[in-house]
Amino acid sequence: MTRSRLLFLAVVFCCTVAASKAQSTSPCADLGNLKMDGVEITKAEFIPAGTTVPPLYPGAPAIGPLPAHCRVDGMMNRRKGVGGVEFGVGFAVALPEREAWNGDFMMQGGGGGNGVVAYPAGASYSGEKPALVRGFVVASTDTGHKAKTGPFDFSFMRDQQAYLDFAYQANAEVAGVAKQIIARYYAKPAAYSYFVGCSTGGREGMILSQRFPTVFNGIVSGDPAMRTGRSNLAIGQWIPVAYNQAAPKDASGKPQIERFLTDADRKLFMDALMKTCDAKDGVADGMIFDPLSCDFDPAVLACRNGQSDQCIAQEKIAAIKKAFAGPKNAYGTQVYPGFLYDAGIAQKGFVAGLLALGPNGIFGPYTTATEIDVDKEALHANDPLVEPASANLSTFSGSGGKLLFFHGDSDPWFSPLDTLEYYKSLAPANGGAEKVAEWSRMFLVPGMAHCGGGPSLDHFDMLSAVVNWVEKGIAPDSVIATGQAFPGRSRPLCAYPKHAQYTGTGDTEDAKNFRCQ
Repeated sequence: MTRSRLLFLAVVFCCTVAASKAQSTSPCADLGNLKMDGVEITKAEFIPAGTTVPPLYPGAPAIGPLPAHCRVDGMMNRRKGVGGVEFGVGFAVALPEREAWNGDFMMQGGGGGNGVVAYPAGASYSGEKPALVRGFVVASTDTGHKAKTGPFDFSFMRDQQAYLDFAYQANAEVAGVAKQIIARYYAKPAAYSYFVGCSTGGREGMILSQRFPTVFNGIVSGDPAMRTGRSNLAIGQWIPVAYNQAAPKDASGKPQIERFLTDADRKLFMDALMKTCDAKDGVADGMIFDPLSCDFDPAVLACRNGQSDQCIAQEKIAAIKKAFAGPKNAYGTQVYPGFLYDAGIAQKGFVAGLLALGPNGIFGPYTTATEIDVDKEALHANDPLVEPASANLSTFSGSGGKLLFFHGDSDPWFSPLDTLEYYKSLAPANGGAEKVAEWSRMFLVPGMAHCGGGPSLDHFDMLSAVVNWVEKGIAPDSVIATGQAFPGRSRPLCAYPKHAQYTGTGDTEDAKNFRCQ
């Protein structure tokens, strides 16, 4: 071998070793050696640009392509708990490259019983681009346990600490760790911190504003699973019992709730509802934008004596009215709010509307009971550890925090009226409605089921709305929404108590021809 050839190979070898050494000590890989009390960094990996994340659950969209970023995975407070099960707060943080970082941090909320560390991309309610693509550092967490049987596995609650982590502790702790990782990676702290979540994530956002009021500058809380004991009483017992009283019976005499209404009954009901309330916003478009003024009374469809065509049996109408009014105790006190008559209540599918219940609910077959003792059931329906009930947000608002709520009007799991009642309860506790509007707004989403779906415009950018409010002082009077259910259509979602109203001129598919009033 010639001397020049040997020299060449030596140079190549040295360069390869140097490159390998540089890679192993890169800023991303360096995070694998980060030491924090009670925290294990289990992986620090550079993710190249163009990566697409598969959906977490069947039917959900893939996320990506994502920009180049450093993904850090870790575990907090690993331990053995009840039954010898290993617990610990799992988390992941995605950090854009230095030149791509916008200086902010966003944490994404969970869903169901959590138990999964979802990819920290921040894709929900952030418009056309996930938060990570927009330059945010994004974090996610399983809130302290691993799901074994699916998204509604709550078996972890037998362990007290796992229960506490899920209820309120984990998100704030992970946020603290994520902020330390940010400071280490970029050599400076995040300028602003945000939290965006729906359902369980919506509840988590409320908990953070109430129990950890200085951790996040801006919070978006969608369709919050606010009082699950009470909502489960409503949708798992009160409504099925009301329907069972009028449903056809099988050979053994058990009610068949899936046959409570026929397709013809549903069509008749929805046609009458939409005829009454659809055009109140100035245009008949298959959506009800002013649900709180919808004065539809199902009684107009009840069959009169001898009538059997183009009507619904009186006992079925009575059952519907009872179901939608929500559960009341023996004293007539509302135990959980009623539900709105809206365009999506007859939708079939996994998240079925309240007029299209199948034989099974979220947690299995519906009850076949025809009576319910609301007073007795309500005694066990509250859980103070989990429920975000406090309305005193003086520290959160006083430190500049901004809080946005949104809720689908056709949500069959959690009533939008419960979230609205909470929002209105902020006024007496925080100096009045005008003062609250300086730091919190609520948006009702016509037709939307639980966190999305239905005959709705369920694609909107709440992240930008809260960022612009926090960082630029621009309060969101409206947020533009689009959706697959109505291709080419846009509408403003208006901050409560206003709603979108057609101006009377221009294309009715274009949001610019609607005003909030």
